Amino acid sequence: MLARIAHELYWLGRNLARAEFTARSVDGVFRTELQGPSDSGPGVTLGWTGLVAMLGGSSADERLGRGAALARLTLDADRPDSMLASVERAREGARTVRDVISAEMWEAINTTTLTLRGDGSARWSAPAGPYLASQYVKQRMALIWGIADRAMLRDEAKSFLDAGSFIEVADMMLRLLRIALPSGEEDPRRDGNALALLQAVGGFHAYLRAVTAPPNAQPVARFLIFERAYPDSVAACVDSLHDAFTAADASPRDSQPVLRVSRLAADLDFQRRVLPAGAELIGICERAQQELAAVDQDVADRYFAGMAAGERGIAMVV
Repeated sequence: MLARIAHELYWLGRNLARAEFTARSVDGVFRTELQGPSDSGPGVTLGWTGLVAMLGGSSADERLGRGAALARLTLDADRPDSMLASVERAREGARTVRDVISAEMWEAINTTTLTLRGDGSARWSAPAGPYLASQYVKQRMALIWGIADRAMLRDEAKSFLDAGSFIEVADMMLRLLRIALPSGEEDPRRDGNALALLQAVGGFHAYLRAVTAPPNAQPVARFLIFERAYPDSVAACVDSLHDAFTAADASPRDSQPVLRVSRLAADLDFQRRVLPAGAELIGICERAQQELAAVDQDVADRYFAGMAAGERGIAMVV
């Protein structure tokens, strides 16, 4: 496969996953805000400014109000970290590889983008517009990924598309964990943040089925990092990423991305087995995110060599 095509598919997967994860996070924080304390309350600090920080916001963004933060996260076309910007980048990437993906998948991505842009109507106008847009993106991403799973060949193209989505979900999950569950076991807000975090990633019901402990900080963090039965956990994404690179690479035994992902998967499994129930996990999140950033660079070096750095999408934030 041409490096250019592999690159576009990899970043198509990343941008679709980023848009979906942002939409789910917005929906989760919105629901949590309705059910309990907001950012100003004593129980939960994972709110709109936390999500902005997750996507690489600066310290100046901490002064954003709820409406401004919500608009920036969803429909601000001028912000590269917004949901709309991710969908726009996905459309540009999909347009480049229209001969690789199915016509139905292209139509779904194109229609989603054009609808989010708006047609002069007030569909996405404040105050409910940004939230409705996130709901729309959640539904459309489910459709797009369903089409990809049913209509694409299980070949190198699908492997690079999937690899992009897996590394993006793992990275976003680690960002959320670092924002929602900072170091300091005595902080009373951690347990409230843990429940908000589960709702933000759509894992609340999966957690209730898999874990008998209350949704407090430690068991939630272990679930989202180590639970391989939950497809959006860090460990599950790393395992799937390994499978995708192994399928895409003609010489996986000599592939630096495959080897690095294998080491990360083994390290996560070791940590799951040896860490006591109350162990601090933020250090593991930081190291895992650094390793994923190194994997992303290895992928660029091995598969996209010769392409300009500016053409490789948004860098991972560590």
